[in-house]
Amino acid sequence: MSGNYFDYPFHIDNRGRVAITDEDDHIRDMIEQVLFTNPGERVNLPDFGCGLKQLVFAPNSDVLATATQFTVSHALQKWLGDLITTQSVEVRAEEATLTIQIVYVKRTTLEKKQVTLST
Repeated sequence: MSGNYFDYPFHIDNRGRVAITDEDDHIRDMIEQVLFTNPGERVNLPDFGCGLKQLVFAPNSDVLATATQFTVSHALQKWLGDLITTQSVEVRAEEATLTIQIVYVKRTTLEKKQVTLST
């Protein structure tokens, strides 16, 4: 069932209308926006974002994973703290992949959710 949230990235659905999504997908979309937006990219919110796209060319290591864990936790708390409570952020550096696993609780329903992203 669809919700009342615009889907991200913004697009038109197969009925020719603005695509909408449910609350769970909307929160996941917002997490991705926070993590993959570089600070300075948004004119009206210059400190918005976490800048994970910049890590694509960084040498992968345990030090990078630890720094990323701190950065992700801080960004989620700052920008989405009114929607979610972050329970844990685990970052693993494996060969050429940095995997980020986020466990959070939705404030509206107290449901526990998980998101896994890779760079």
